[in-house]
Amino acid sequence: MNARNDQVLIEKLKALPPQRRAEVEDFVDFLKSREDEQRLTHIAAQAYEPAFKAVWDNSDDADYDRL
Repeated sequence: MNARNDQVLIEKLKALPPQRRAEVEDFVDFLKSREDEQRLTHIAAQAYEPAFKAVWDNSDDADYDRL
């Protein structure tokens, strides 16, 4: 988003009644929370990858990988 789009969005928010602004704020908080959760899940998966590498990459599993 560029500065002009940001300003248009801000003007739209200003035009809303206070109750609707609160709803928008709740929704923005929800979106932020979801983004944070997805980022943490991705980071956790990356952190566990080396530990699981020995489990995933072995000769027994190679047979299943070829199926």
